[in-house]
Amino acid sequence: MEDGTPLTGPDAPLDGAALARGVARLFADLGYAVLTEFALATGRRADVAGLGRDGVFAIAEVKSSLADFRADRKWHEYRPFCDVFYFAVSEDFPRAVLPEDAGLIIADRFGGTVVRPAAPVTLNAARRRALTLRFARTAGFRLEYHVDPRRAALPDDSA
Repeated sequence: MEDGTPLTGPDAPLDGAALARGVARLFADLGYAVLTEFALATGRRADVAGLGRDGVFAIAEVKSSLADFRADRKWHEYRPFCDVFYFAVSEDFPRAVLPEDAGLIIADRFGGTVVRPAAPVTLNAARRRALTLRFARTAGFRLEYHVDPRRAALPDDSA
């Protein structure tokens, strides 16, 4: 960049993709199977979704800046699709603007830390089953695409 800020490397600015990678690593460390850009039945895409060994669904909504948070209010639509919901932000994000009833993850491109646990809710059995199937099919389609790159495109991640 003209101001001397590197475009890549450990000192590059944290964008949403870098934060999502750190959150995905944290979720994996916590025992979740992880998908990024996971499509929900509503058509919305969760930035990072995790499925625990016990069937618990976690969603993290990544916010790379205050402007990103203020412009995007779709995060309310994710809550009915998870047992635990987090915002994931960088260390310098103004945390006071985030809702206190959501969990909070501080992340960078290498990992993250849960600094405020998410208040758990319990999904109903039908939604949990549908989410589990959608998660498994999405993971399978993505794996198949990487195993056989001749595939023209991934199917719509719907179950």
